[in-house]
Amino acid sequence: MKEFFKMFFASLLAMVIACVLVVGFIVAAIIGVSKSVTEKENKVATGNVIVIDLSKRIHEQGQNNSFAMFSKGTAYEAGLYDIIKSIDHAKTDPNIKGILLKLAPSPNGWATLQQLNIALRNFKNSSSKFVYAYGEDITQGAYYVASAGDSIYLNPAGGMELKGFSTTLAFFKGTLEKLELEPEIFYAGKFKSATEPFRADKMSEPNRIQVTAFQNSIWNQFLVSAAVYNHTTKAEVNGLATEGAVQFPADALKYKLVAGLLYWDEVEQRIKAKTGLGENEDIKYVTINDYASDAKNDGKVSDQRIAVIFAEGDIVDGEQMNEREIASKTLCEEIRKVRKNSKIKAVVLRVNSPGGSALASEVILRELILLKQKKHLVVSMGDYAASGGYYISSMADSIFAMPNTITGSIGVFSMLFSMDKLMKDKLGVTFDGVKNAPYADVPTTTRPLTPVEALRMQSSVDTIYSLFKNHVATGRRLSAADVDSIAQGRVWTGADALGIGLVDRLGGLDMAVACAAGLAGVTDYKVVTYPEPSDKLEELMRRFKNNTESSMAVKAAIKEEMGDGYEWYEKIQDLRKINGKAMMLMPYVPKIN
Repeated sequence: MKEFFKMFFASLLAMVIACVLVVGFIVAAIIGVSKSVTEKENKVATGNVIVIDLSKRIHEQGQNNSFAMFSKGTAYEAGLYDIIKSIDHAKTDPNIKGILLKLAPSPNGWATLQQLNIALRNFKNSSSKFVYAYGEDITQGAYYVASAGDSIYLNPAGGMELKGFSTTLAFFKGTLEKLELEPEIFYAGKFKSATEPFRADKMSEPNRIQVTAFQNSIWNQFLVSAAVYNHTTKAEVNGLATEGAVQFPADALKYKLVAGLLYWDEVEQRIKAKTGLGENEDIKYVTINDYASDAKNDGKVSDQRIAVIFAEGDIVDGEQMNEREIASKTLCEEIRKVRKNSKIKAVVLRVNSPGGSALASEVILRELILLKQKKHLVVSMGDYAASGGYYISSMADSIFAMPNTITGSIGVFSMLFSMDKLMKDKLGVTFDGVKNAPYADVPTTTRPLTPVEALRMQSSVDTIYSLFKNHVATGRRLSAADVDSIAQGRVWTGADALGIGLVDRLGGLDMAVACAAGLAGVTDYKVVTYPEPSDKLEELMRRFKNNTESSMAVKAAIKEEMGDGYEWYEKIQDLRKINGKAMMLMPYVPKIN
């Protein structure tokens, strides 16, 4: 019997190892074949009209897709960095005749849209090539990008927005009261409104002031571009929005907001005429993903390099477990690689984050300070670089932001939720226990905090807030009084942040890279990016590692059922992660519609 069990377990172990090897070979084969297909596609992915679909989410860094060979997807999904570089490259590419924008509701932030707007305007102005845009449902975000081009065409039965901006927030105070769930909230900074949805039933006056300010700042940028497109003034465009003058496609044409009301086949006829094609010839389209895949490698060979470190998503503690998050342990490992690489002469940190964990932000900042002792550090801000996102940016040699970037939010908060009443009154559950020290069970959700415990919590928040302001004062070379006057948790746009010293210059990642090279005194250099672009297969494996198949299915079902309301469901779910922790997080990620 003993020999039987030895043979049984030996065979079982052999089977497990064999399965692991088989899976490994399959994964390697998929990646290998995908790379082969990608290389093959890159050689034949030619066309003379680049297509940019604004309905697609654009992340900071590109991503490979090993599943492309099994689907109609693209082998490489270009990031914003790739797209901007590709548009610039297309200016002098003799094969490219122009760019077509497919207009649709866009999930992208206003700074991302602004960078596209600027890149397209530069493309049009510095080449003889066209930029056409076509849409059936043209939202204000899509129109903002398209207004950089030559001609915007709207479907005769379509729709176009010109209505001004609005920002709507949800408040859960009444919900918590019905549930008898008592929030215990601590914050520093009168504008730090992250906790408002749980302690109020409407916007506070400071919050209303800051939302109005950044909303108006972005609206001003929109008006400038729209006025340039239809050769009028900001006041006239604003008047059309105020009066609600654009209801139907004919209105958009009447006020010269579009160049024509055309169907898709009619737009194609104009593109053919522009590219010199005959009636029966086909337009050779190339997606921005495929074009960027070809153009992303500049072919430069140099021992002098500028590194771009991408930091996108919420800031969390420890190792990265989910897609698009800034995990302290994972990011710090990348920063150390860059610091130790003697070929890298300067670094650009690309930040697109609303913040998150205060501890993780401090851990990352410390690693960046060590990096800065060896190499120049420049920060480039994307859609958001606020709260914790600003914290990790604060010590850079120079900070670049887009006018539409949301930044600042220098403040700290912490929340606890006492659930003893809910459990007792709704479910009949009570709590009791034993502790051998007064604060052994703090933080806790099973009882309210005592006044002394609450004072300790507030003291902790105030201490971290003071540290935050000190970092900003040191990094920005500002007095403590100046920092205090622009802190208080207030959110600013990049345009406003420039005037108060929170950023140094307005511009995109390309300008930040040029600045870093200038600080390092190098002219012939190669740009390298960290971390390495991920693959959809890797992300899938990570999700399976951290989520059961059933939990993934439940999440997908909830998201599909709730639609737009899912973001509020996620917000409530996130409360579990921040319970009792000091947070440097934006009050919300603003959705300006």
